[in-house]
Amino acid sequence: MALIRAAGLVLAATGAAHFAVPKAFEPISKAAFPQDTEAWIKRNGATELALGLAMATDRTRKAGLAGVALYTLWLGARTAANR
Repeated sequence: MALIRAAGLVLAATGAAHFAVPKAFEPISKAAFPQDTEAWIKRNGATELALGLAMATDRTRKAGLAGVALYTLWLGARTAANR
């Protein structure tokens, strides 16, 4: 569980970084969200922050892991659809 908690904290920090340095995420985000990329960077940052914190907390870990799985599938589908 310590590894999952650490991964959650890393994901939460990455989510927070979307707000601190949004330009760093622009090339990645543009592939999945070519329109309104800036807004999607913030939405994705909020999502990653919430999912990361959920993974880091014992009571919400299972929901956080399920959310990360769905979020990963959704991002992959968005990227594939916009190629």
